Amino acid sequence: MNIGKVSNQLLERVVFNNIKNKREEVLVKAAIGEDNAIVDFGEEVCILSTDPITGTTEEIGSLAIYVSCNDIASSGAEPIGVLLTILLPPSATEEDLETIMKEAGEASKRLNVEIMGGHTEVTDAVNRIIISATSIGKMKKENMIDSKRVKVGDKILMTKYAGIEGTAIIAKEKREYLRHKLGEERLREAMDMDKMASVLKEGIILGQMGVGYMHDITEGGVLGAVWEASIAINKGVKIYEDLIPMREVTREIAKLLNIDPYRLISSGSMLVIADKDKVGDIRERLKEENIDISVIGEVIEEGRLIYRGGRFEEIPPPESDQLYKALSK
Repeated sequence: MNIGKVSNQLLERVVFNNIKNKREEVLVKAAIGEDNAIVDFGEEVCILSTDPITGTTEEIGSLAIYVSCNDIASSGAEPIGVLLTILLPPSATEEDLETIMKEAGEASKRLNVEIMGGHTEVTDAVNRIIISATSIGKMKKENMIDSKRVKVGDKILMTKYAGIEGTAIIAKEKREYLRHKLGEERLREAMDMDKMASVLKEGIILGQMGVGYMHDITEGGVLGAVWEASIAINKGVKIYEDLIPMREVTREIAKLLNIDPYRLISSGSMLVIADKDKVGDIRERLKEENIDISVIGEVIEEGRLIYRGGRFEEIPPPESDQLYKALSK
């Protein structure tokens, strides 16, 4: 199989089809385009999400915290805590583990979440450090985002830029090659994009503003997230390539490594679907927090389309993220 998340077709056929037992307390279940599970606790709900970090070992501790908490934010909820499972190869050192925990500790302090526990193990089952983070949040049941409210004509928006996480990872993992191609200043700009890796602030704000749907843009990039959103809302989507915001350094790196930046992992950017009448208020509210947001398309009856090169094309299902292609070069 290809490196990266398994295909959505395989998820449906092999993974989801073997989930045999259902509980009525589980309000949001395993599904394409859903970042979290949500469990009923009376007047409140518990939001849970889990994610591994496998594409890099650079600043893996902070990345594990940000990526996992981003999923909670896509429900409009505030994360409370994180459980970390750290798997270390025998070649790892005590200093490696200390670096990971310092990074995770600093990131969790910035997001006001607690590292509540987890598991730490040295094993020859891995050949590099792997972290899996499970985050937990809560919110009032009455404030839950309901994708059933999404309707044709609603606007599709995204915060910040395409390829945030992927750009930072590639810049760090291939810094020597890129230093000669980009120069020190541009390389530093790319590496520092991981400072935008959290969507917690916009997720909570947008949840309070009553948007119809949110999805953290991770593996598969913008196009993957848009495709998955279409499945989740059970409607079509139409976006425009020239409206998708992207840093010039991301374009440069993508061109140098011959990858598609629109299919590059982008933790730090949130895909949002909202009523067209709310777009102005959303812009103004996020502007107060210095968070950029762009309208990139709209909801349609059916189809998953992108306008590029003077015509509409069908968006295919997500495949292996372009990050892995870049790192293999």
